[in-house]
Amino acid sequence: MASFLGGLVCLLVLGFCMVHPTSATVYTVGDTSGWSLGVDYGTWASAKNFIVGDKLAFNYAGGHTVDEVSASDYKACSAGSSITSDSSGSTTITLKTAGTHYFICSSMGHCDGGMKLSVKVAAAGGSSTSPSSGGGSSTTPTSPASDTPSVTGTTPTTKLPAGSSNSGSFLSPKFYAILVGSLVMALGY
Repeated sequence: MASFLGGLVCLLVLGFCMVHPTSATVYTVGDTSGWSLGVDYGTWASAKNFIVGDKLAFNYAGGHTVDEVSASDYKACSAGSSITSDSSGSTTITLKTAGTHYFICSSMGHCDGGMKLSVKVAAAGGSSTSPSSGGGSSTTPTSPASDTPSVTGTTPTTKLPAGSSNSGSFLSPKFYAILVGSLVMALGY
């Protein structure tokens, strides 16, 4: 009976250890400047490491839009074939796929004036191998991600639960497996 209970406890501990909380980061585009003219989005994005599940919160005044576009439309500052478009003043985009995502303001002259953002998104658990770029970038954009992002009218300001793990955490499944394995060996099961 004691052996059965010990085994059950080990299974429960193993199950608990495999479920660990993770969080997605919500990035306010342009920080306190928001989504507006006169912000260097290339510099802003280059200081960030985006992963699948992270969110981009665009805060902006009337007269601006947030359009996700293809690489060629980004380069041409054209929103004619936008993947998504919003002009609510508060747009949150969930980065659902790895790859480069492109955003512009479709108001006349704004994209050409620097209201454009390119972000390189790494797969969950991975890391971005090159910095993101924006308005004044000299890098050539690559093809966009294929899934359409979700657009909502709210702007989260804190970390939110997500289904991806953070590779920088020492509390990874491997850590827990080693811990449980050591516990099982110590108990003699």
